[in-house]
Amino acid sequence: MSQGDNRRPIIIRRKKVVKGHHGGSWKIALADFMTALMALFLVMWILSSSSREQREGVADYFSTPLVAAITSGDRVAVSQNVIPGGGPDPTYQEGERARIDLRQQTRPSEQQRRAFRDLQRRIEAAIQADPDLKELRDQLRFDMTPEGLRIQLLDNEQRPMFELGSARVAPYMRDLLYLIAPLLNELDNDLSISGHTDSLAYLNGHRGYGNWELSSARANASRRELVAGGLDADKLLRVAGFADQVTMPDTVASDPINRRIELLVLFEAVAERIRSPRVVDGIGLPSTLGGGREASPAESPMERFNQRLNEALGPASSP
Repeated sequence: MSQGDNRRPIIIRRKKVVKGHHGGSWKIALADFMTALMALFLVMWILSSSSREQREGVADYFSTPLVAAITSGDRVAVSQNVIPGGGPDPTYQEGERARIDLRQQTRPSEQQRRAFRDLQRRIEAAIQADPDLKELRDQLRFDMTPEGLRIQLLDNEQRPMFELGSARVAPYMRDLLYLIAPLLNELDNDLSISGHTDSLAYLNGHRGYGNWELSSARANASRRELVAGGLDADKLLRVAGFADQVTMPDTVASDPINRRIELLVLFEAVAERIRSPRVVDGIGLPSTLGGGREASPAESPMERFNQRLNEALGPASSP
């Protein structure tokens, strides 16, 4: 055997590689993505086919605080956070109670605000449907104030609501008030009417008659027209005139736009405060009789006079 035959044979070993299974996690992720995408398209389709009132109802539902949702009420939470405070019970029936009881709050509920917005839409729709009154739409303004829904009837040089310098109602102003009156009866809320003028001096009237009397007379004339148009007279809680003291934003007192009538649909809590004004406890007035002595609430003026007289005369001498 030759030397070259002593070499060991070369053995080649091939390792069979078996590819492992990747699993099905990607299928789950894809299914979740498709489900979310389908839900998104479904929500978009529902919103596109729903009315404005329905969309506002959905928005109000998701903006309802957790406490109100759990208690099935219209109470508004003190905090905007969704996590309730005051102990483990979100209805505050146990645990530490909040500093302000939610049931005693006077903040208007979202239900009242929705009712006011619906009233505004009905008034706008009724005016738009009347060919003789739809031109007056530009002279109406609606806004929500801390007291309630404010409906402003603005004067216009081309279409004044009243005759110049008087409380005589123009015919189209009367028709507008007749149109609004039945719609105001649909809510139980009380009303406040206020008249406003510009700062131009009142020259053609009786002596002593000015913008204060004119604004009050126009507010009262509007009240009479509303009642004649079918408004329940018991709903009227306040009629006032403000002359030129309350101007429109970004205007001067002489601007004609300040000649207006304001109808205020009051929140229930505001109407209650007007009916039952309360005094603040613990605040007294100093006596005006001198000496720095405060008068007792139970003392009458004659008792305070006798007290001062006795102090001035001194103790009576015995017989």
